[in-house]
Amino acid sequence: MKTTLVLLPGLDGTGLLFQPLLAQLPPSSCPVVVSYPADPDVDYDRLTELAAQALPPQGRVVVLGESFSGPVAMRLAAAQPQRVQALVLCCSFVRNPRPALARLDALLDWLPARAPLKLAAAALLGNHPTEEVRGLLAQALARLPSNVMRARLRMVMRVDASLAVSAVEAPVLYLQAAQDRLVPAAAARDIQRLQPRTVVRSLRGPHGLLQVQPEASASAMTAFLAGLC
Repeated sequence: MKTTLVLLPGLDGTGLLFQPLLAQLPPSSCPVVVSYPADPDVDYDRLTELAAQALPPQGRVVVLGESFSGPVAMRLAAAQPQRVQALVLCCSFVRNPRPALARLDALLDWLPARAPLKLAAAALLGNHPTEEVRGLLAQALARLPSNVMRARLRMVMRVDASLAVSAVEAPVLYLQAAQDRLVPAAAARDIQRLQPRTVVRSLRGPHGLLQVQPEASASAMTAFLAGLC
């Protein structure tokens, strides 16, 4: 029976930014890209329910949680051990990766209606994104209302998925961006402490690792999954 790769998106929630990675994955991966409703009231619990509903009706799955969606992927893997063959986390976290920023919660209401593309591109994609990837980011940000962005940032500040990741039975691969400006290396160590079987693979690139280094990311995933057979 085939294994399906289920991809859970970053903060934008659109799934658009998976396109570079999808172009590098083998056809046998049978990818399913999940997108989230642009609703500020949809929290991590509801997102986990929506992700579970997006699973194919039968067969094994590999769940990939990018950044914001790591806690969703952890909860999904913990809740469905019979179906989840492996868990892949990319530049993600089990709890707020920047605890000091929690004190600035009230300032989120002052964020601009749209995240400035130049600033977002620098933080997510580093110094030299391709025009294709920059265009995808612009499309994704255009679909992210400011109230949803603020709600999701608050979710990141308050999340704690430590119980979920500790309960995961499937093998775990953590793709770490060596030049990540948003999620520090401590986030991977935190996950390894809670789930010692986690394999960390560090790749050169910014937080948007799957967008800037799709070939290397796909190769790392393919090699990890091949080793499970």
